[in-house]
Amino acid sequence: MRRIGAMASAAGAVLLLGACSGGPQPSAPAASRESPGAPPSASASASDARHSANARIVANVPLSAPFDGEEAIGTDLAFQGNYAFVGNYEGFTIHDISDPAKPKVVTRVACPGGQNDISVTGNLLFLSVDDPRDGDTCDSSGSPDPDGGWEGIRIFDISDKTHPRYLKSLATACGSHTHTLVPGKDPGKVYLYVSSFGPDAGSTTCKPPHDSIAIVEVPVGSPAQAKIVAQPVLFHDGAADDDTTPGATSGCHDITVYPEKDLAAGACLGNGILMDISDRVNPKVLQEVTDTENFSIWHSATFSNDASRVVFSDELGGGVAPACDAKTGPTRGADAVYDITADRKLERRGFFKIPRYQTETENCVAHNGSLLPVPGKTIMVQAWYQGGVSVIDFTDADHPKEIAYVDPAPLSGPEEQPRLGGSWSAYYYNGYIYSSDITKGLDVIAIDDPLTDPAKKVKVTELNAQTQVSYPE
Repeated sequence: MRRIGAMASAAGAVLLLGACSGGPQPSAPAASRESPGAPPSASASASDARHSANARIVANVPLSAPFDGEEAIGTDLAFQGNYAFVGNYEGFTIHDISDPAKPKVVTRVACPGGQNDISVTGNLLFLSVDDPRDGDTCDSSGSPDPDGGWEGIRIFDISDKTHPRYLKSLATACGSHTHTLVPGKDPGKVYLYVSSFGPDAGSTTCKPPHDSIAIVEVPVGSPAQAKIVAQPVLFHDGAADDDTTPGATSGCHDITVYPEKDLAAGACLGNGILMDISDRVNPKVLQEVTDTENFSIWHSATFSNDASRVVFSDELGGGVAPACDAKTGPTRGADAVYDITADRKLERRGFFKIPRYQTETENCVAHNGSLLPVPGKTIMVQAWYQGGVSVIDFTDADHPKEIAYVDPAPLSGPEEQPRLGGSWSAYYYNGYIYSSDITKGLDVIAIDDPLTDPAKKVKVTELNAQTQVSYPE
C-alpha cells in the first residue's frame, strides 16, 4: 500500500484510468456456493466467503484491544517456528500457530507507526515506520511537523515471545515504507534494504529525487550496534519524483531478494529492476523495465524457485481503489510474468488477474504473495485486498491460471461508501496459507489440491516472503 496521504488522489485517478481498457477474463475454479446477493456486513463469518472447492478458511483470530480502533490496520506477515508475526499500524501481534486450526494470540505489542512492515530472524524483529512521529518510542504520536518527525526502522528482541523488548531505532531518509531482510555472507551479520518514497521538494530530510535505498547492517550478536552503512543510488536519470516521463523513477516500493542466487528484484513504482547483490552493501542494477501501458505502481516481486523468472505486481490505485472490474481490464492492477534470460535480462511474458469482478465498493488490486514449494512448478499464493486470496499457477508463463481462491463478501453494501479492507498479505507456510486481513485479523486457509499437495512435505523454520530461499526440486 502507498502512504496514506497519497491514497485519496490515487483512488480518484483509478476511476478515470480504468476506463482505458477492458475485455473478458477467464472463468474461475468451481466455487462452493454462488455469489451472494445483498453483500453482508463486516461481521460476516468465514462461511459467507465464496471459495473454490479446494480451499477454505479454517480459523480466524480477530483484531482485539489494543488493536481495535479505526487506525488498527493489519499489514504484513513473517514466520518463525510455531509463530506468526503480524504487523499492524498500531504495533504487531505474535500468534502461536502450533495448531494452525486453533491459532492463539501470544502477545500484542502496541507501538504505532505506519505501516509496521515486519520481518524476523533469530531473536530479532524489525518494523518499518513510514509516517513521521514525534519520537522513536512506542508511546510516540503522529508528528505535527511532517518534515521534523522521526521515521525509520525499529528493532526488537523477541527471545521471549511473551515480552518482546524494544532495542533500537534508526532514522532513515524518507522513512521506511518497507524493508527486506538480507542475510550477510558473514553469518554474524544481516542487512536491511530499506525502501521508501514520497519525497517533498519543501522537505529538508526527503527532497526529490529520492532514487536510493538505505542499507542497514545489523550485527546479530550486538543488534544495538546496528547502523546505516550505505545509501546507494539505484537510478541516475536525474528526474524529479513527480516526473511522469517514461523511464523516470520515483523510489522503490518493495525489494525481493534471493540471496543464494545473489539476485534481487525491485518494484520501484515507475519500473521494475533486476539487481546483482553479490556485494550486499553495493547492489548493482542489471536492468530496468517499464510498462506505461499496463503498470501504474510497480509494487512487489516474487522469483520462481530456479530464478528463471519473476512475477511483478501492479498496485493500481494504491490499494484503496476498486480495480478488479471490467472497465479496468485484465492487465492493469494485475501480475506480469518476466523471464530472466541467461544473460540476466528481463523479458515479459503473460499477465494474471483474478477472474472474479468485484463490486465498486471493494478495494481490490494485486498485493503481497509468496511462492509455494512445489517441485518443478511456479505456484504462488497472493492477496488481493477485498478480492480475497488467490492461488495461481505461473508454470506456463504465457498462460497463468488460478487454481484456488477464497473471496470474502464485501465490507460494504451496494449503497454504502467504500471501506478499506481485505487481505493485505497472503503467504504459504508449512502446509497452510496465512492471510493478514486489514480489518478482520489473521485468517488461516487450508488448501487441498493435487497440484499443491507436494508443498506440504516441505517444512521451513523461518519465512520472510521478501527473502526467498530455494526449495528442493
